[in-house]
Amino acid sequence: MKKSCSLNDFMQELTPWLDRDHIKSARLDGNGHLVLLFLDGMQHVYDITDCNRSQIDGVLAELEKKGIVIER
Repeated sequence: MKKSCSLNDFMQELTPWLDRDHIKSARLDGNGHLVLLFLDGMQHVYDITDCNRSQIDGVLAELEKKGIVIER
């Protein structure tokens, strides 16, 4: 499942689940989309449309601080 959204919408929608109790890992795919793999096996792909790579890297850094594995 791929979803296009703003960075603000992404953060609002996922804030309750942005921890290692819900998300197994996060990564960027070859198209620069943020891919989240949830512990239940679900995978969500986000095309965050209103920010640049450094902002996405900041999101990944925050996820890593919350204990989520970041695949590089």
